[in-house]
Amino acid sequence: MIYGAEYWPAKRKHTNKINIAEMRMLRWMCGYTRSDRMRNEYIRKKVDVAPIEDKLRESRLRWFGHLNRRPIEAPIRKIELLDFAHVQRGRGRPKKTRQETIWSDLSYINS
Repeated sequence: MIYGAEYWPAKRKHTNKINIAEMRMLRWMCGYTRSDRMRNEYIRKKVDVAPIEDKLRESRLRWFGHLNRRPIEAPIRKIELLDFAHVQRGRGRPKKTRQETIWSDLSYINS
């Protein structure tokens, strides 16, 4: 379900949809329906599963660590270090970059 999530700068909308799908699967595994009105925290504790947001954050930071261990001459590091400041973007709020996502993940872990 989160294959390739290492490189997503996931929006809140995407995370919510993945969370909803995961909770449907967990409810199905436990034999509960939404009409049983069981709390998500109870179901997670029963199945012993971490929240999907934590798993996404963990996979992004694992990939970040993997990239940082590569030498600077590696092609993937060269791509990572490219500067796209001169690229003109469209109107509206700029999209969150991968680097901004990593910084927010690191600040979440440090807090």
